[in-house]
Amino acid sequence: MNKKAAAVTVSSLTGRDTSISLFIIGMLFFIFGFVSWVNAILIPYFKIACELTNFQSYLVAFAFYISYFIVSVPASYLLKAVGFKKGIMFGFFTMAIGAFIFIPAAYVRMYEVFLLGLFSLGTGLAILQTAANPFVTILGPKESAARRIGIMGICNKGAGILAPLIFAAIILRPTDTELFKSLPLMNEIEKNAALDELIRRVIWPYFIVGIVLTGLGLFVRYSPLPEINTDEDDKAVHGESARKNIFQFPHLILGAIAIFLHVGTQVIAIDTIINYAGSFGISLLEAKTFPSYTLAATICGYLTGIALIPKILSQLTVLRICVILGLCFSLLTIYAKGSIQVLGHQADVSIWFLVLLGLANSMVWAGIWPLALDGLGRFTKLGASVMIMGLCGNALLPLVYGYFADVFNLRSAYWVLVPCYLYLMFYSFRGYRLKRWSL
Repeated sequence: MNKKAAAVTVSSLTGRDTSISLFIIGMLFFIFGFVSWVNAILIPYFKIACELTNFQSYLVAFAFYISYFIVSVPASYLLKAVGFKKGIMFGFFTMAIGAFIFIPAAYVRMYEVFLLGLFSLGTGLAILQTAANPFVTILGPKESAARRIGIMGICNKGAGILAPLIFAAIILRPTDTELFKSLPLMNEIEKNAALDELIRRVIWPYFIVGIVLTGLGLFVRYSPLPEINTDEDDKAVHGESARKNIFQFPHLILGAIAIFLHVGTQVIAIDTIINYAGSFGISLLEAKTFPSYTLAATICGYLTGIALIPKILSQLTVLRICVILGLCFSLLTIYAKGSIQVLGHQADVSIWFLVLLGLANSMVWAGIWPLALDGLGRFTKLGASVMIMGLCGNALLPLVYGYFADVFNLRSAYWVLVPCYLYLMFYSFRGYRLKRWSL
């Protein structure tokens, strides 16, 4: 009863209220980015410490992101039952539990327990994403939704630039390059002792992360972030719909598939680049910066999109440009060869085209969301949950990449990107227009 009384509609918010709300949501997206993109360094780290194959190492992404598929729809009901702010608090608490699970996992060096912790972290993030993404979409005109989402993306990817660098600085040492080279020469007892010491370096960082996440949950619960009455805003912004279920909106279902493929291509570009650089003899201590370059390219794309949308280019035009660039850079990653020096790194040119996929991916998420949620009416919340379920592409596509990397090689495995971008081209040119399944 109190929750309902305190709820307000988006249209009743003042400019100051909207700015405060966007600032707090931006903070949430920063946390999303920091926790999510640290996986880029966790994958090669666990690969060494837990002695994994490529396929097994990408279970990091699978365990983290499959929770989005499982939890997204239940999260929408949780938010409806307890409200926006309490739901976010529960999301942070769930993430904190995941961080604390890393402590016993490190003591026993058991990969399966780490995966449980990652699943818990992902579950908490799924709750937060289910709350935050539709909130940003409705908090202003539909025509500029991509611009607002782009700003949130800068917060997300900015944290992503810092996460692997900070994590690597904490857990990796200058002598580790020699340690990694000597591991195959050690006897079983020496190797186990070295790997136990290596994996236990995550204990204090994740203990601190757990404490911080708990504090953030309490902060948001008692922050000035308003409770939004999205039921009223769904009617006002999106209109009422005469359709009976969510599956009667082809542009939404096709949009969820587009999100599935987009986030998969994004995480492949970021989370595989360290191992790919390693295949050219680049050490982990040097390669740890490449995910940050990819995310920096993404931020450049966000800034360009924010500057251009909607006055110079529509968000749809920017989406189309991005997916075409994605296809081009994917093919160049596969076919381009030759060593060049960029930013102090002597590396194969294909690595830099993989970095540029960050630019291509920048405005795809922001472009798809407004198209997919258009006209859903009372199904807007459930539609947002379906879209969040598409984030399980982060879980599955890296595994597909890892399988082909083991069967063929790391470069050839990037062929998995090509059909993804072809579908994204279909959605941006044709799929979003389909309002009925019959042609």
